[in-house]
Amino acid sequence: MRLLLAVLSQQRSEWRHGYDLLKDTGLSSGTLYPLLMRMSDNGLVQAEWREPAQPGRPPRHVYRLTANGFALAMELTSGDAALSGKEMLT
Repeated sequence: MRLLLAVLSQQRSEWRHGYDLLKDTGLSSGTLYPLLMRMSDNGLVQAEWREPAQPGRPPRHVYRLTANGFALAMELTSGDAALSGKEMLT
């Protein structure tokens, strides 16, 4: 989830297709889509259907972080930075 939050937070306001997220995260579809569904159920990600750009293609889901999802991504990022700083001191 951390990886997905990091990728989505890079372009917070943009809607992203699942296929793009698969490429950017390297996650398998069996991992990514259930994760997106759980994150959506928990209010971290918005999801909506988009009509196809080309006729004859099926509609596709697009995703973006909610304010709560972005806040969690920032919290996890700052936690990682604090951890990295502590590791450097030891």
